[in-house]
Amino acid sequence: MTWDVYIKQFENYLKLECSLAPNSVQAYVRDIIKLRQFVEISNPEVSPEAITSTHLQDFLEYVNKLGLTPHSQGRLLSGIKSFYKYLRYEDIIVNDPTALLEGPKLGRKLPDTLDLHEIEKIIATIDMSNPLGTRNRAMIETLYSSGLRVSELVELRLSNVYFDIGFLRIIGKGSKERLVPIGKDALKFIKMYVGEIRSHMDINPGFENHVFLNRNGSKLTRVMVFTIIKGLAKKAGLNKNVSPHTFRHSFATHLIEGGADLRAVQEMLGHESITTTEIYTHLDRDYLKQIIQDYHPRS
Repeated sequence: MTWDVYIKQFENYLKLECSLAPNSVQAYVRDIIKLRQFVEISNPEVSPEAITSTHLQDFLEYVNKLGLTPHSQGRLLSGIKSFYKYLRYEDIIVNDPTALLEGPKLGRKLPDTLDLHEIEKIIATIDMSNPLGTRNRAMIETLYSSGLRVSELVELRLSNVYFDIGFLRIIGKGSKERLVPIGKDALKFIKMYVGEIRSHMDINPGFENHVFLNRNGSKLTRVMVFTIIKGLAKKAGLNKNVSPHTFRHSFATHLIEGGADLRAVQEMLGHESITTTEIYTHLDRDYLKQIIQDYHPRS
């Protein structure tokens, strides 16, 4: 079979059997298309099932010379490994050529965070006399209160906000569900937005259950949320690169600094692996070190 046939089958496998989100599916497909393009240039006679670890190593060296960052190379290798895992699963190949391949060494970049004072400065810039200000306040409170991804925020449904028990039902990556607690302030501003602003809007068909809407009655886009937050951070005079993810990182960091169990934070963030959450413990160690330097009599 041809590359196109295998790629299409792989795409269907990711959608139907792995239940990956559309963005994730397209990312994996793009990875295999890059590999196909390289093979068609360097070894056009080699079919997907005939690829060896040597071919793949040549490909990784090629993309390294193109200037791809170690993180991008690692993501690319992850996609290729998934593709050959699929071919192995379908008994199209016997030996997995990616089995012995190692990705580039990645330095863990610590995420930017905001302290409580900086978060309060951002909130203070919101004009609550403006209907959109009420919505923006509810969004910021929700992001920081529950550590949501921006995609989870824009897809949040009214039917998944449990006001009585203070929880959100979140559909995360890979359509995996989790329950996340939400603070009283966030719930208060969601209620205010829904009851006083959203209830008077003309809502477009299909978006009646989305919590956060734009002025035209459709759901907010990820880009719009980024734009709103960057504008508020600039207005607050913050020099940091603030995004929706910054509130997620701050949520996790502040919990761990306060002594929260790492597995509990993992559950709330929706991380598949505990090692993903452990990046936040580096910030915790730096925080503890600073406490020693500031307050220990023998520092």
